[in-house]
Amino acid sequence: MKPQKRLSTRLSAVCAELKDLRALNFIMLMLSGTVNAIGVTFFLFPVRLYDSGMSGLSMLLDQVTPTYMTLSLFLLILNIPVFLFGLKWQGICFTIYSVFAVGIYSFASFLIMNVLPIDIMSASPLAGSDLLLCAIFGGVVSGIGSGLTIRFGGAIDGIDILSVVFAKKIGISIGSFVMIFNTLLYVSCGIVIRSWILPLYSIVTYFIGSKTVDFVVEGFDRSKCAMIVTNRANMISDALSENFKTGGTIVNALGGYSKEQKQIIYFVVNHFQINKLRQIVYGIDPTAFVSLQDVSDIIRKND
Repeated sequence: MKPQKRLSTRLSAVCAELKDLRALNFIMLMLSGTVNAIGVTFFLFPVRLYDSGMSGLSMLLDQVTPTYMTLSLFLLILNIPVFLFGLKWQGICFTIYSVFAVGIYSFASFLIMNVLPIDIMSASPLAGSDLLLCAIFGGVVSGIGSGLTIRFGGAIDGIDILSVVFAKKIGISIGSFVMIFNTLLYVSCGIVIRSWILPLYSIVTYFIGSKTVDFVVEGFDRSKCAMIVTNRANMISDALSENFKTGGTIVNALGGYSKEQKQIIYFVVNHFQINKLRQIVYGIDPTAFVSLQDVSDIIRKND
């Protein structure tokens, strides 16, 4: 393919991707970046607790560099190059959303720390000097911001991109990569400030923040996927559809031990419906095998 044609094809692909950008996502990313900034500047920064990932590294660098090298500046310096580096793997829409979210996070942090009449230098304006309260609410609020960012198509911390790019190359999981980075970060913080109390409380923040992200991204009320192995699939499927007003999927299968022909029903319910599902299944086939798994999200064509 000629260079001009390759360039034209690439530009066409980029334009097609850019059409997927949504105004609602930018509005929600403005909210998520602001919420993240509030969590960090209202609860963590005043008492010298550390966020996770690049955000936590930015907080540490703010403490050990000249005063003109601020948290807001480090958020941009550390994150934006990483997002641009990950453009090949994550796509242009994700990159634009992420750079926008980090820009809002940095700008909102600058406003809170340097423009608005809010004293965050001596103690948290909401939780005072209580390290536990700051760790808990800092994790919750910043976790909500991070979760909203993911929910609306981006990321607010470059460590997520680095984990996607490098974790597989070095033979570890994405979660392990992030955990190793944060462990090294908190150890470095302890060495720099010559105390382990704040880094240990920061681990509490990290744990609470990660759980909050899960809740925001996946929802508080996770659905359950029921895998039902039975010889009476049609009867059970009809009964489930009649009771729950939704359909399932029947898949043909072969018993690993008995070598008999069986069928598997794939059916999604919420946790309030599990007991009813169990009653229906075993009322029709007492020998059926049922396994349940969490479903974090259900994506349809019109979503």
